[in-house]
Amino acid sequence: MLLDSLSLWQWGDIIRVSVFVVVILLLRLSFSFLIKRLFRNKDGVEKALLSLINWLTYNGILVFLIIYFSDSKWLFYNLLTIGEVEVTLFLILIAVLIITLASRLSRILNNYILPFFYERHQLDKGLQFTMERIIHYVIMVIAVFVSLTTVGIDLSALTVFAGVLGVGIGFGMQNIASNFISGLILLFERPIKVGDRVIIDEVIGDVVRISMRATVVRTLENEHIIIPNSYFLEEKVINRSFSDPRLRLTLPIGVAYGTDVYLVKEILLSVAREARADNPIIIHSPEPFVNFTGFGDSSLDFELFIWISNPEEVIRIKSDLNFRIYEQLNKNDVEIPFPQRDLHIKSGYPIAEHEE
Repeated sequence: MLLDSLSLWQWGDIIRVSVFVVVILLLRLSFSFLIKRLFRNKDGVEKALLSLINWLTYNGILVFLIIYFSDSKWLFYNLLTIGEVEVTLFLILIAVLIITLASRLSRILNNYILPFFYERHQLDKGLQFTMERIIHYVIMVIAVFVSLTTVGIDLSALTVFAGVLGVGIGFGMQNIASNFISGLILLFERPIKVGDRVIIDEVIGDVVRISMRATVVRTLENEHIIIPNSYFLEEKVINRSFSDPRLRLTLPIGVAYGTDVYLVKEILLSVAREARADNPIIIHSPEPFVNFTGFGDSSLDFELFIWISNPEEVIRIKSDLNFRIYEQLNKNDVEIPFPQRDLHIKSGYPIAEHEE
């Protein structure tokens, strides 16, 4: 039987490893309980410490196993050779530990520590996202280089691989490389940023994420559009939040011929003033303005210009103003005409019937 074939030395190893794992898990529970008691009102600090403890727990067990079985031949078996370095399972595990530690530190910084900095300096969402991506990329690149040098791999030995990769990018990965570089340009130049209200092919949406290859835009219908990063540098994109979030709303109104145009102007300005008093998003400067656009086929055409401070409120404010305008026009007996067409029928001479 398999159990009978296990030697006493093997059983001793199993027991010692099991005891160590149980002790580490108990210590993790104890430290977690202590942190929750000490940092109960500091949510960011508590989550950061708990995240770090979780990483130390599971990776600490892995380090213990590596050290414990350091005399085992299977741990140092040569898997492949890069230059003069023999890559073994031991070296791979060390590199993985370094990279996972860097990933965890990046997550702790971006999720639990940097938000306090953002809140204190009142940074907008776009700048926050840019800083998070840059910090993550820098930490991960440093971790990769440190892991390679730690295991003894000379980076110059990777020049051939880098050359092959460059050729591959040049011929078969042009689109991916283009979108990656475009993503970096978007993060640094910031023609668009997370939280911006944009219009793409007459579709209105908000930028929710800029990743390495594509940008995610959430429409007003809560649909998500995945757009390659290069699109924003090659095509025309309307950004309502680029430098000045203020936006001018234009509301077209048509009234019947014969209506007092000055009365219409006063009604529209009165509606704008009342809406501005009720809604702080409608700003005071520039002032509302009524534009008499001209003489239409069936109506006298006007436009009410009004400015708002938040582009995301366009639909709601437009609807509210239209309700108010219609109500005031009805109260003042101002007719809103419908399209009319005059049909003129001319009588002609009857066609004579030819007798056979």
